[in-house]
Amino acid sequence: MRAITITPGQPNTLRLVEDAPEPPEAEGAVLVHAIAVGVCGTDREIIAGEYGEAPPGTGQLILGHESLGRVIEDPTGTLQPGDLVAGIVRLPDPVPCINCAVGEWDMCRNGLYTEHGIKARHGFARERWRVEPDLAVRLAPALESVGMLLEPTSVVAKAWEHIERVGVRARWEPETALVTGAGPIGLLAALLGTQRGLEVHVLDRSVDGPKPALVADLGATYHTGQVADLDFEPDIVVECTGAPSVVVQVIDKVGPTGIVCLTGVSSAGKQVGVDAGALNRAVVLENNVVFGSVNANRRHWTAAAVALGKADLRWLERLITRRVPLDQYADAYIRHDNDIKVVLGL
Repeated sequence: MRAITITPGQPNTLRLVEDAPEPPEAEGAVLVHAIAVGVCGTDREIIAGEYGEAPPGTGQLILGHESLGRVIEDPTGTLQPGDLVAGIVRLPDPVPCINCAVGEWDMCRNGLYTEHGIKARHGFARERWRVEPDLAVRLAPALESVGMLLEPTSVVAKAWEHIERVGVRARWEPETALVTGAGPIGLLAALLGTQRGLEVHVLDRSVDGPKPALVADLGATYHTGQVADLDFEPDIVVECTGAPSVVVQVIDKVGPTGIVCLTGVSSAGKQVGVDAGALNRAVVLENNVVFGSVNANRRHWTAAAVALGKADLRWLERLITRRVPLDQYADAYIRHDNDIKVVLGL
């Protein structure tokens, strides 16, 4: 069996293994034939040696957390051969903490969770993989060409759910949402915003390429430039860049009783000059909320599958700007101009 592996903590050890072992039954009852995996910045950071952890007893980690496959067998009868599925990335910690104990592993309190292709558990960039039935999410057959988008969609489904939970602390009738960053997470966040009937604005630094048209075809408005130059105060901001300067600007820009959800992860060591007192004053006096959101639990994956099912399939297919065959695997992890989502076929 072929698989894409790295040696965690050692940069540039990416390789295609031709004779990887078959996934053991201990990984799960459901055996899946892989169709594709999506590639994201997390994969590139692991390849660069910034983080990543191999399963216990092995020095190698199979990459891939944005999965899509077809069920080969499920002896539990939960799924049927031929079902289109994606595997949930994070698994609860073994203690478990109070959140993992009730299926809220995305909110794990002690950090002992594991993650496919990231932390102490092999990923999905292999020709066959296994999961337990409750960690496989069924997709409509029509989504076969785009089903690997389920994982990033689950991330924004959680973000929107938490935004809405915060919003009902008082009477709340949001009208405008700003999404900063038009990568896969940003565009999918914009999609879910338009599905909620909001007036959605997307800010990105790209002035050409596919992004402006993708935003326009959602019925949203595309902007370039600085957050401060926008002529409106959004009720909601979904920040997807992780750029420190943008994070500060959106906190300052959001309207009264507004909500800022941070989904982008910033690199350490970057400093931005800011009047922290004035920023704190604005947040407090306007009853604003700023919070972070990452990962997703089963409920969010299910919501993401519903959202993709409602979306225009042709629009979703345009998010995938490159499809790379397995024998050219290395190129899938190299960023190209105008890339949005790169998919590696298996």
